[in-house]
Amino acid sequence: MSQHDIGYKYEAYTIEWEDLSYRKYTPDFVLDNGVIIETKGMFDADDRRKHLEVKKQHPELDIRFVFSNAKGKLYKGSKTCYSKWCEDNGFQWAHRVIPQSWLLETGTPITDNVKLKTQRRDKL
Repeated sequence: MSQHDIGYKYEAYTIEWEDLSYRKYTPDFVLDNGVIIETKGMFDADDRRKHLEVKKQHPELDIRFVFSNAKGKLYKGSKTCYSKWCEDNGFQWAHRVIPQSWLLETGTPITDNVKLKTQRRDKL
């Protein structure tokens, strides 16, 4: 990314989310245009569940995946690969390299940690 003079921050912000308890997720990269890049080798069930919950609780965030192997299967014997899961769940994805178009998009920068929009359940 630096060869294109595109600004980014590595693991600079946290995003609060909840399932059965309060949690924080630290994205791998946040581009200056607000695009969140999550790089993945393995994409296990816990990660997939987390990203679905984060997307549901923060639909304004633009989270995208870059896989080391976008054709990797969700689990042994699965007919669904990582890229298909992304498409089915409304996430953009790329294979191995961040597309230059993602770097050049305009967007809204993230300037601080992302807070829950509802009251924490563990504080009720």
